[in-house]
Amino acid sequence: MKAIKERRSIREFTTEAVSEKDLVTLVEAAIWAPSGKNNQPWRFVILTDKKVRSHIADLTLYRHIVANCNSLIVVFLDTEAIYDEVKDHQSAGAAIQNILLAAESLGLGAVWLGQILKNKHDVNVELGVSARYDLMAVIAVGYPAHRNQKSHRKNVHDFILKKIGG
Repeated sequence: MKAIKERRSIREFTTEAVSEKDLVTLVEAAIWAPSGKNNQPWRFVILTDKKVRSHIADLTLYRHIVANCNSLIVVFLDTEAIYDEVKDHQSAGAAIQNILLAAESLGLGAVWLGQILKNKHDVNVELGVSARYDLMAVIAVGYPAHRNQKSHRKNVHDFILKKIGG
């Protein structure tokens, strides 16, 4: 609950590079997400190359975030591994959430970028990834420039439609 409640979308990063070990740890956290029939349909690109990152940045309205982080984890679904489209898209969301929570636990910051999906074909081309892989998100990862982001949630009871049973 600590990582869940303290996690924030980090959009400003220091210049300190994230280690390859930590980036692989984030992907490892992702692959432990649940998936229907344990089909594990996710695939990832770890991107630290500045030039390629700049090209990816040009494909989103959030260019400043992508251009100013040191690392991206690009999340795809392998369309040949999909057995149920809804469940597999849900499992991609679970994998992404695991990355965000693992980043928090490692003292890193991350933000889930979805607007770039409008240019998913161009992302695949830029990364040299087959159209077989369907872009789900780009996650910017780095060391937070600050941790002054605020968030609040409504009371949990505002979300429970009803309680049935004891």
